Amino acid sequence: MEADMDEIIAGLKNATLEKSSERALPLLKQISDAETNLCDKYDIKADLLDLLSLDNPAVRVQVARCIAEVAKTETQRDKFTKEDIIRKLISFLSSDSENSKLDLNIQVCRALGNICYANDDARSVIKAIEGDVQIFSLLDLDVDTDEEDKDQFVRVRCGLISNYLLGTDDIAERAVELGVIGKIEKILARCIADVDKYEDLLLNTLPPLSILTEQVSDLYFESTLNKLIAEILAKCTNPDLAESCLALLHYEAQNDDVKLLLAEEGLCETIYKLLEKYKTFANTDEARVLMKLACDLIVLILTGDKSMHYLYTTPLLKYMEDWLDSYDVELLTTGVLALGNFARSDSHCIYMVENNIMHKLLSILAKNNGIDHQMTLQHALLSTLKNLVIPKPNKAAVIEAGLVDIILPMLEIHQPPVVFKLLGTLRMTVDGQEKIAQQLLQNEKLIKQLVHWSKTSEFTGVLGESLRLMAWLIKHAYHANKDLTAADDTGLRRFVAVDGAVASMVGMLNSTHLVMQNEALIALSILSTILPNKSTDGAKLDELLVNANVGEKLAEQITLNGETMTKEIVDNLQTFVKLLKLSQACTENLKKHNIDELLKSIPSLVEYCTL
Repeated sequence: MEADMDEIIAGLKNATLEKSSERALPLLKQISDAETNLCDKYDIKADLLDLLSLDNPAVRVQVARCIAEVAKTETQRDKFTKEDIIRKLISFLSSDSENSKLDLNIQVCRALGNICYANDDARSVIKAIEGDVQIFSLLDLDVDTDEEDKDQFVRVRCGLISNYLLGTDDIAERAVELGVIGKIEKILARCIADVDKYEDLLLNTLPPLSILTEQVSDLYFESTLNKLIAEILAKCTNPDLAESCLALLHYEAQNDDVKLLLAEEGLCETIYKLLEKYKTFANTDEARVLMKLACDLIVLILTGDKSMHYLYTTPLLKYMEDWLDSYDVELLTTGVLALGNFARSDSHCIYMVENNIMHKLLSILAKNNGIDHQMTLQHALLSTLKNLVIPKPNKAAVIEAGLVDIILPMLEIHQPPVVFKLLGTLRMTVDGQEKIAQQLLQNEKLIKQLVHWSKTSEFTGVLGESLRLMAWLIKHAYHANKDLTAADDTGLRRFVAVDGAVASMVGMLNSTHLVMQNEALIALSILSTILPNKSTDGAKLDELLVNANVGEKLAEQITLNGETMTKEIVDNLQTFVKLLKLSQACTENLKKHNIDELLKSIPSLVEYCTL
């Protein structure tokens, strides 16, 4: 075969020298039809460039086809990455729909597209000679895809433009400047009348938009284009086309204004109806991916404040509540997440608690609170329930409905995202709820697990939430007692008796967040007030504090954060230090770390003293 190719190439060179179109045509066809890599050792670029100069349309088509075929290999792509051949090919591109011109356009698009494939040098040549202007003008060519050659043209046009745009960011940015998006919008507007009829044209027009969103940062389309994409999604029956539209809208919906636009266009309700219609057919991996993409878009649109409030007035709230009864975990999870986004408003949360939605959510969690259940659904349920217990009017109702009893078995789960939401939900639940906070303080298993997570978690969120929940349990178990010294100390005794619990609170003093430092000071002050010299299973509080290096931790806190401490933190710091001084052991520990002198260095405290 190689010997045959030697003969073919030799014949082509002779035909080129003789400028013989008739001899060149069959040889070009033979090269094009041969195995791609057979030409790698030859350099026929100059010969093909000479043949392109012949005033023979048939030869030009065959030469372009030949280049397209041989340029499928990296070796030949490099040989054709030259300004002269690229400029010549681009000069033949035409926005004329005449069939003869269309044939040449098809082969030139193939040739340039293959030359550009993963080839920044070729893209740079095109940009330098402003060949992109001519390439993008192909989008002005108004063609249907009823005929095979026109169908091929829209495919190779898309391939060329896509391969070119997949280069450096400046190429994509220049494409935007040259009005590519507007040209594509015109094509979409023409297709909207009959989406199914034009699905091939649409499938081969949308990819450049996707590439542009990836290459150009913060690229948001005009509202007219986003509306068109949403309308195509609503009308199309082709899964690939639906996926392209969903992917584009996902990117666009990162912008809050686009979220509102899509909400007002009824896109979420449209997606709901489509999923309800086709959910029984979602039994392949591809269909499940498409379903998830659609579900995620609903949730994404609801993350915008304005879009969420708008959609609350539409049937979507009821639709999402209906999905709580779905046997499809994707739809169920979407319903939960959507309701969680609606629950960013206190009034919406109160409505959900008063109208049985909260009971549905708890019922679902009760069936999915084990280590073998789906983490995504657990995370969604906890996120939504956390939002529901934030408004004060809801807390008692949610606790009475059994939230805590349903959540506590989830302590066996050690997936950081779920644990983070679990702890946050419990923390919001005990806010102002003295009785439940007291009960949880006495839950040895819970406290031990919190101490463990506060010392070992590599997930910053879990570590922080573990510490905060312990501090909140102490604070809210005793916040209603005006006379702390007379308060029932059972909860605190059991808390302090857990190995490492006091040390965790002391360590919290050095948190990077001032709010957590303040919470630690409040919790430690309550402990020091109620249990100043009482033994807890053989260890006194002051001994535990000294063993936890309380003086060292306070010194670090003041040194690192003294200049930024608020008046509230300074007041709580002073209170805690005074309480520590009631113990001889703690007083010595404070002296060892020079706490009195360090207190004098806090700027705001100096101001208070000199007023």
